Amino acid sequence: MMLRRGFILFLPRLVGLLVVACCSVSIVYMLACTPKGDNQQLSLPRVHRPTAKEGYEAILQEQEEQHRNYIISLKKQIAQLKAELQGRSKQLKHVQGQHPDPLDIRLDHSNPEKSQANLLAFLRSQIDKAEVHSGVKLSTEYAAVPFESFTLQKVYQLETGLTRHPEEKPVRKDKRDELIEVIELAAGSLNNAAGDGNVKHHVYTASDFVEGIYRTEKDKGTLYELTFKGDTKHHFKKIVLFRPFGPVMKVKDENVNTADTLINVIVPLAKRASKFQQFMQNFRSANFKNFTFIQLNEEFSRGKGLDVGARFWKGNNVVLFFCDVDIYFTAEFLNSCRLNTQPGKKVFYPVLFSQYNPSIIYGHHDSIPSLEQQLVIKKETGFWRDFGFGMTCQYRSDFINIGGFDLDIKGWGGEDVHLYRKYLHSNLIVIRTPVRGLFHLWHEKQCLDELTPEQYKMCMQSKAMNEASHGQLGMLVFKQEIETHLQRQKLSSKKT
Repeated sequence: MMLRRGFILFLPRLVGLLVVACCSVSIVYMLACTPKGDNQQLSLPRVHRPTAKEGYEAILQEQEEQHRNYIISLKKQIAQLKAELQGRSKQLKHVQGQHPDPLDIRLDHSNPEKSQANLLAFLRSQIDKAEVHSGVKLSTEYAAVPFESFTLQKVYQLETGLTRHPEEKPVRKDKRDELIEVIELAAGSLNNAAGDGNVKHHVYTASDFVEGIYRTEKDKGTLYELTFKGDTKHHFKKIVLFRPFGPVMKVKDENVNTADTLINVIVPLAKRASKFQQFMQNFRSANFKNFTFIQLNEEFSRGKGLDVGARFWKGNNVVLFFCDVDIYFTAEFLNSCRLNTQPGKKVFYPVLFSQYNPSIIYGHHDSIPSLEQQLVIKKETGFWRDFGFGMTCQYRSDFINIGGFDLDIKGWGGEDVHLYRKYLHSNLIVIRTPVRGLFHLWHEKQCLDELTPEQYKMCMQSKAMNEASHGQLGMLVFKQEIETHLQRQKLSSKKT
């Protein structure tokens, strides 16, 4: 009991001694071990230490030793990294030896043949990556890169903007030089591929060139597809070239005979007899002789009408041209339809030229010109209808295999975009380009109340685009202001 009480009395003293000891140790540690900062001034020598000069020299020697050790440590780390890098390089060379990379185009001047082979392998790999031999699956309709079409004199383009023209003539010099080079190379390649020099073959020149399309994928190169006249009316020669941001390379050439390629033109119709009569006049001028009328007694659906027409055909595989009654097309366009479709490989989505309201365009004329005279591709007369996907050519087999139209869509619009997206999601190549022989004739558009909100919105957007150009609509909107200005000018002139 006495021992426990004495321990309790001694405990506070013990604690106090421990606290004092800890504080002393902490002070000694701080004085001895606190590092000096880079900008800290050198401390003065203490009493009973060497003189000031000797103290400074000792401190400098100590710091020099520390830096020397640090440099030695860094050199060891660099040596280790070099050794590791050398080992990784050996592993990489070993893997490349087993699996040669076609993109390895390093030029070895000591071995020009190998250098040329590497370059050729790289250029071929660019062709394989581009959408040349097969289509690429795309997420939306906006991801498709459209083609531009051209002849010897003009380029038809889809560049957006109010200052852009639907056709370019004269063609800009750099683009003209590019296309002339491509046409000449294509003709030369066709002539070189003719074979035996003793056998007389057709000599291709630029005058045989019919039309071409091209597009540039910015990370791969430019693809050209050119069509030349053949030996007879229905024979053509097509050649595909590719410029992989380097020399133009020939991909293939082929003979195309369109004499037996039938086109089934399918036109859905509801309550538009006068337009149908005008359409049939154009239909006869294209030398069509066989007509089939299919009547459906149900609510109008454009997709349903086209689907029924496509499935009604019982003959061999045929090109389907989905058309509308307010469309004007030429015989040359039908050739483009044949040349740009291929079963199991290509479908054709031409961008047609849409006319503006003739009463606005020719309102200042004494009379409105005839229909044939109105079919002119100019900025003032119309625009490329790049938001429309209703006019399309594809083989019946591709249409059936892709699943056809969505028959749940009723009335106007929507079914064409749905089908277009199906093709974009497939492995088929979608040819999207403006064409010079396909016109949408102006007509007053009625947007019905029974349309869904989305269909009605699409209809109204189409209606607004159809009337006139931006500048012409602006003149109508500000007509009153223009007349007021003229009146003020007349009054001002009278006063003076």
